[in-house]
Amino acid sequence: MSAPSPTAVPSFRGRIGCDARSGYYAAPHRYRLHLSPSCPHCLQIAVTHSLLGLEDALPVTLLPAVPDAPDGGHTALRALYEASSHQHPGPAAAPVLSDGWTGTIVSTHTPGILRDMVRRFGGDGPDLVPPGAEEEIEALARFGEQGITAAAQRAGRVEATAAERDAALATLLSTLDSLEERLAAREYLLGAELTLADVQLWVTLVQLDTVHRHHLDVAAVHRITDHPVLWAYARRLAARPAFGPHLDLDGIALRHHAHCRGKEAAGSAVQIVDWAAFTRRRTPEAG
Repeated sequence: MSAPSPTAVPSFRGRIGCDARSGYYAAPHRYRLHLSPSCPHCLQIAVTHSLLGLEDALPVTLLPAVPDAPDGGHTALRALYEASSHQHPGPAAAPVLSDGWTGTIVSTHTPGILRDMVRRFGGDGPDLVPPGAEEEIEALARFGEQGITAAAQRAGRVEATAAERDAALATLLSTLDSLEERLAAREYLLGAELTLADVQLWVTLVQLDTVHRHHLDVAAVHRITDHPVLWAYARRLAARPAFGPHLDLDGIALRHHAHCRGKEAAGSAVQIVDWAAFTRRRTPEAG
């Protein structure tokens, strides 16, 4: 399983306002995203960025898959962190939304960045957070985080008792069952239209297959695989140009092995989705 993230430090949580009186307000080319798509938070932002067609208005700098600083941060982001917080106490971590006008960080908080991209930069792109749907989207994100990511981590924890691993696996399978039933009745999580909830679930499923699966036994992975509607949904999204091309499978593997403290289990040999069929190689930009 993955090691805990580097030492927790206060995150930047600035928000983009709707006009010049807001301080930070939406202006083309003012802001920049700094992303490492091997990170699940960065991958959510990268997919949303493409869905909204923000390549020109909100440029992206891609960072290496594995943070290169001794403290677990990115050397390329250190100047931004120091300019934003004197003697910043922790790693210069991604994702970052920076302000080119001031040379400082607006936000490192993924939910806030995602919602500002939709609300302030969305333009003619799809409405990924429809009116009245924000609470349900947030609830689904928590459901996936607790029922899939956290449960899969507990189920693969070597130091846990057999009873603890079994309980975690039961939670994981129950969550997948619920999502299977939900998607059997609709095209996307909230109905006929793609929303931010789908972006978040897709990234969660990518992590389940490319990271957490490696610490589960074969029987557990086969039970996870036995959700045909859910995994067909994951493949369908991966085939879209805003999703699959952002996958950095080599980077995800490197990042996992760089931080992993667990032992690889037999389930590692049972791949669920051929993610490589949906990817193209991306190389980090300088700076």
